[in-house]
Amino acid sequence: MIKAHREQFNTNFTEQKYKAMLDELDARYPGDIEFRVAETPIFIPKDFTDKVIDACETIVDLIIDEDFKLLTENAIPTGEIVPNENEHTHFIAFDFGICENEKGELEPQLIEMQGFPTLFAFQVFYPEVLEKHFYIPENFDHYLSHYDKSTYINLLKQIIVGDYEPENVILLEIKPHKQKTRVDFYCTRDYLKIPIVCITELIQEGNKLYYLNNGEKTPIKRIYNRVIFDELLQQKESLGNIVDITQDLDVEWVPHPNWFYRISKYTLPFIKHPYVPETFFLNNIQLVPDDLENFVLKPLFSFAGQGVVIDVTKEDIDNVKDPENWILQRKVKYADVIKTPGSPAKAEMRIFYFWRDGNTRPVAVNNLARLSKGKMIGVRYNMDKDWVGASVCYFEK
Repeated sequence: MIKAHREQFNTNFTEQKYKAMLDELDARYPGDIEFRVAETPIFIPKDFTDKVIDACETIVDLIIDEDFKLLTENAIPTGEIVPNENEHTHFIAFDFGICENEKGELEPQLIEMQGFPTLFAFQVFYPEVLEKHFYIPENFDHYLSHYDKSTYINLLKQIIVGDYEPENVILLEIKPHKQKTRVDFYCTRDYLKIPIVCITELIQEGNKLYYLNNGEKTPIKRIYNRVIFDELLQQKESLGNIVDITQDLDVEWVPHPNWFYRISKYTLPFIKHPYVPETFFLNNIQLVPDDLENFVLKPLFSFAGQGVVIDVTKEDIDNVKDPENWILQRKVKYADVIKTPGSPAKAEMRIFYFWRDGNTRPVAVNNLARLSKGKMIGVRYNMDKDWVGASVCYFEK
């Protein structure tokens, strides 16, 4: 995005440097990075960063409004409401496409958002390794709001571990050691010293939870939740007799599962901002737009892009049996913005917001990025392509 820095990076790039970076990443966690790591970071000019943060802060204004819970009371599917909800989420991730408007200018456009964790710990480890092998200009940083590695990890620890002993705080996931994002779990364990526990390993006595820590039954006081309920429902029968985590349990949640739904695609129709595409609940549309080719049809309750219809037709609309669970979102035009040795790449950035208890609002702290040369951002659309995959943005200070 900054021509001089892009040309400098591409000129100095070699496959040997790239392989050395991948080898160092793999050496720490052998075989545990299943997703493709891209050849390049993204350099973001200050004015573009300002636009992204302005959009995020506008959405935060909505989220901290006293009526937000009432606004999102129907966001949580029946049967998945978990008791003892916190007053606020602890994490928000905002996904923006780097897009081109009608004037041919670059601008961010919000694609999705989630009140749920993402690769918070891996995005400490990976940029640190990247910077050993590739030059990053001094006036660029992947952290935001004046955070650095030390203060970022400290804030993450304050939010997740708090005043508890690390052994009483668990990272909870479904079959964590088989997840494609497991490297982030291992980074989290290494930075925060908390154990990784599969939902099948929970032990319930009354309303209290325990796990076996080196064979010793250990009480769980707080759960760093990485369980996506949609995935849990899909796998439930194969998991056996597991603890029902929707019960009234004597644990603290970070973040509480309900926020996964409250801050999600469900929230998009309520946001009015130049960098947030028009979005409508399908059941609220009185007249289907004539230009459906300019919209995307998305199910509310799915993850990893499943069920999204890119080339929408009237028949697709008519075939939806539960329109209250779908949104129609105006398409955005991803810009071919990243010059590469081959065809240019499109890009998305995910901005991390952390919210410590006691603070009135969350703060922007870090990011990840994804590069694509396919029709959509995602592995299945980028098979056998280079200069695509997981990356990071460096922001001009």
